[in-house]
Amino acid sequence: MAEIKGIYAASVSILDDNLALNIKKTISHSENLINNGCHGVVIFGSTGQSQLISVGEKIQLINNLTKSEHKDKYIIGTGLNSLSETINFMKISKSLDFEKFLIMPPAYYKYGDAEVINFYSRIINSIGKCKIVLYNFEKLSGYKFSKGCVEKLVQKFPDQIVGVKDSSYNLYETLKIKNFSILPGSETKLLKGLKLGCSGIITATCNVTAELSRKVYDDFNNGKNQTENKNLCKVREVFDKYNLISAIHSFLSQKDKSYQNLIPVLGVLNKNDEKKLFEELDKLDFNINNLEITKWA
Repeated sequence: MAEIKGIYAASVSILDDNLALNIKKTISHSENLINNGCHGVVIFGSTGQSQLISVGEKIQLINNLTKSEHKDKYIIGTGLNSLSETINFMKISKSLDFEKFLIMPPAYYKYGDAEVINFYSRIINSIGKCKIVLYNFEKLSGYKFSKGCVEKLVQKFPDQIVGVKDSSYNLYETLKIKNFSILPGSETKLLKGLKLGCSGIITATCNVTAELSRKVYDDFNNGKNQTENKNLCKVREVFDKYNLISAIHSFLSQKDKSYQNLIPVLGVLNKNDEKKLFEELDKLDFNINNLEITKWA
């Protein structure tokens, strides 16, 4: 059985006006996601500005996250190009009893499967016991995992390489590995993926679609008619028209202006695009005021 399955949100990070990480609000947001439909949360994925937030702030947050009653439901994104910093960050996380990680190959440089296998091998040989979800997102890393590369990694490290987040969408339809989690990066792939044997999803828009996504997931597993999938896909398609991180933060900032704070070069949508986003979502009856997930404690 796949170890990681269900609806996972790639959680946003919430910043103060001086762009320092607001640890209390970021954790509260992620806990709220779990309380309102998500089986788990990725902290410091690309949606969480992982490449832009300092390692020191990440460590502070994880130290505070140890107090969570949902601690076992978190996957820690490394979001680091440096091999040594990735290893050190994972060692610190492991010392705090976090053992599930989402790791993308380094960005910027050009490389192939052999170099990727070497990268993950060095991490695992240094870390030992851990659970790694490969992050397949060519748009950000410049590298697209092949089926062969994933299969070789799983064969080499069957206890450590436990899944893949497929945001390049070249794997989820055809990759078949026993007891391995395949998690597409969009709600539009959720139902199709489940029918093909995928384990669930890890998505940015689950920051706002957790309830709808969980309904689709549960209805599939319970053999019920799908009443929400079409609307869920339409909501995601609206967000996809814009920079995804910007659109999510603009949407959430209707409740809390802290969501407007992003580290440059990121930023919220301009006023025209924001207006269009809200209008398109309103037509789908998808409104900030009627989502449980945005009713903060």
